[in-house]
Amino acid sequence: MIIKQATIYTEDDTFVGDLFIKEGKIAGIYPKRTPNNFVDSEQIDGKGLHLIPGFIDTHIHGTHGVDVMDGTIEALDKMAKSLVAEGTTSFLATTITQSREKIDKALRAAANYQMKDKRAELLGVHLEGPFLDLAKAGAQPAEFIIKPDLELFHHWQKLSKGKIKTITMAPEHDPNGVFIQALRKIGVNVSAGHTNMNFSQTKVALQHGVNQLTHLCNAMNGIHHRDLGPVGVAFLTEDIMAEIIADGIHLDQNMLELIYQNIGSERLLLITDSMRAKGLEPGEYDLGEQKVHVFQDRTVLSDGTLAGSILSMIDAATRMMRVPGVCLRDVMNMASVNPARQLQVFDRKGSIAIGKDADLLLVDQDLQLQYTFCRGEIAFQMR
Repeated sequence: MIIKQATIYTEDDTFVGDLFIKEGKIAGIYPKRTPNNFVDSEQIDGKGLHLIPGFIDTHIHGTHGVDVMDGTIEALDKMAKSLVAEGTTSFLATTITQSREKIDKALRAAANYQMKDKRAELLGVHLEGPFLDLAKAGAQPAEFIIKPDLELFHHWQKLSKGKIKTITMAPEHDPNGVFIQALRKIGVNVSAGHTNMNFSQTKVALQHGVNQLTHLCNAMNGIHHRDLGPVGVAFLTEDIMAEIIADGIHLDQNMLELIYQNIGSERLLLITDSMRAKGLEPGEYDLGEQKVHVFQDRTVLSDGTLAGSILSMIDAATRMMRVPGVCLRDVMNMASVNPARQLQVFDRKGSIAIGKDADLLLVDQDLQLQYTFCRGEIAFQMR
């Protein structure tokens, strides 16, 4: 396949040219035109469009009526098939705090899921909970929150066949850092979230190995003039990544601007944190066996607590483009490059380079998605 005359965003350059795909990989990038020996290949007209790397959603619970906690191959497959319409070409199946048996079931399904064509790739699991802080439970079922348990984690990692790539936990419940350090030694990202830590505690957690913050500002202490909390640490510390839900609800548009000004695009991870109601009509749904009220723009528990989102990655990217100073390369960093680096798959995902998976998006000047390519195949096309 050849994508012709698109504006191509490679890792270090931008130009109008052609891109050649062979056997699911990027096999050639041509700043002018493709050599004549490729004339028999399928051709996609990219004129007037931007060719960028596919998005990687590292925190997503569900979409289109299914949830990771359904614990079935069918649910994961429907997610993988649905996500391409929002520009997501890879994702982490994200669990929620629940009983051991239900988390077992979800991890078993993730372990046994086999990748299929024309679908987003399941890169692994984001274990959100159950090692959280009760005071910051948010929409996580409080009755199943427990203290960090290394033996239990190893049971889950074995059950998932090593697919747990990220864990969200409250580091204050591992004060000596034994749990955190054990996970970092085996390459798991440890993300502080649903945490009641102050600034000093957060700094200590970083020393133990915490390398990420889950949905920045949400389910954690905000900035106070006498204690900056985890958000202040994100602003002042250059060696930590931070997830953001750019829906204008979890983070006000002005807060998105403040975050970008203080952190920049090289340490932010665009996520959706979406639940099963995404893509469906407003109404009542569930998240972690809790009733969730879904409106046109938000999802809440009966007490008004935000409960995930119905945000798509392409909408998150579009909203970030409204932030002063943000350009398309910034969006690529937040939605593609950074998550690939964080998950240690940048050798094959996250940017446009020879030899990498042909996970690509063709978007117009308004960031409207026209094509999604998953490993070289058209997985979505705007009609």
